[in-house]
Parts: sequence; C-alpha cells; structure tokens
Amino acid sequence: MSTRSRILEVAADLVAESPDGDVSTRAVCEAAQVGAPALYRHFGDKEGLLSAVVDFGFDKYLATKREHRPGADPVQDLRDGWDSHVEFALANPNLYRLMNSPAMRTPPAAALESHQILTRDLERAAAQGKVRLAPELAAQMVMSANVGVALMLVARPATFTDRTMSMRVRDAVHAVVFTPEALVPHLAPVAVDGAGTEEVRVASTAARLAAMLRQQQGTDLTPAETTLLTEWLTRLANTPQGA
Repeated sequence: MSTRSRILEVAADLVAESPDGDVSTRAVCEAAQVGAPALYRHFGDKEGLLSAVVDFGFDKYLATKREHRPGADPVQDLRDGWDSHVEFALANPNLYRLMNSPAMRTPPAAALESHQILTRDLERAAAQGKVRLAPELAAQMVMSANVGVALMLVARPATFTDRTMSMRVRDAVHAVVFTPEALVPHLAPVAVDGAGTEEVRVASTAARLAAMLRQQQGTDLTPAETTLLTEWLTRLANTPQGA
C-alpha cells in the first residue's frame, strides 16, 4: 500500500471513530506512522486531506450503485436507491456528514456521478411515461430531499427517532415526481382500492383526536390517562399504510 493510501485510510477510520467527526493532522500522522511533511506533500493541508476523505466516502457509497444493473421498473430502482442512500448514511454517520458539509468548497467529482446515476434512472422512467417533470428537475428534488432526510437522521438522532419518516418523505416526493399510474404497483393494497380509504380515515381521525386532546384544557381524564390516550392516538396516526 502506498503512503498516500495508508494516510487516507487512516484518516477515514479516524473520522468514523471521532466523537464529533473531526480529526487533527497530528493524529493522522501518528496513526499512519508518517511525518507531517509526507501528509502535506500528498494532500497539501488539512482541507486537502478531508477533501480526499470525502472522495473516499463517495467512492465507497457509489461502489454498489456502479455495480447495480437497472431493473425493468425504474421507479422501484429509485425507491431502492433512496433507501440504500439512507442506509449508507446511518452506517457511516461521520463520513456522511463530511461528504455533505458546506465547508467542502469544491464538490468532489463522485458527487456529480451520484447525481448523474439518479438522473439516468429518472430518464428511464420518463421514457416509459412515468414522470411528471423534466428528469433534471426531478433529480434535484429527489436528491435534495434524500440528503436532507439522511442528514437529519444522522445529525439529530434524538429528534428524528422514527425511521419510517424516511419512507414517508420518499413517497411524498415520489408522488410529485411520478404519475399516479407509475406508483400504483408500489402502494399498499388498501391505498389503491377506493382512495386508500379505511386506513387513511383511521389515521386522519386519530391525528385529529390527538390534536384536540392536546389542546383541551380540562377533561375528566387524569394526566396519566391523557398521556396514555395521546400516545395511542399518535401511534395510530403514525402507523404506515399497509403496516
């Protein structure tokens, strides 16, 4: 293994293990058993090193996407692509935050490749008459939402605790991007038959009752009963359709 590769792998490992996702060049040099001049010769400075780590992260992320063969249904490929994106972020939280940090002034080439893969899948869907928008605009919408969801899950896990949120946002964005006919095979049966009806109605009613209960100043319920009933109603409201 070359000195550059060793420094890069060590830096990526230290980023992954760091409590705040940051590393010092000194720590990298010590772990890679090289002097500072070697690090600066290969990467220029700390920003250059972190930019190389970002490239390393995107290559790791794109490895499976480059090998993936397009399926017959591009909509399913895009659903799977969204989910695998979030799974990568959750498995590599520090690396993912660094990959999408605004401090990285020069976007890596692999980030453009990721966007191109997404756009190609949308172009396939458009060729089948399944897309409402131009593929380029649709790709911007999907990528923005996908990255936003993934960042919230890894950056604020105490707030964003419900993993089904990603699926809900995915389906909401896809409802704007794809034609209704394209989405039918991917909907739960209850949501296809007659406008999704019974589960949607139950969820909507539960959400309304929970909101009314929170707003109600005085009831015959004890605080413990109110808390329990609110929890039940919220759980009903948040249960994904078809679950």
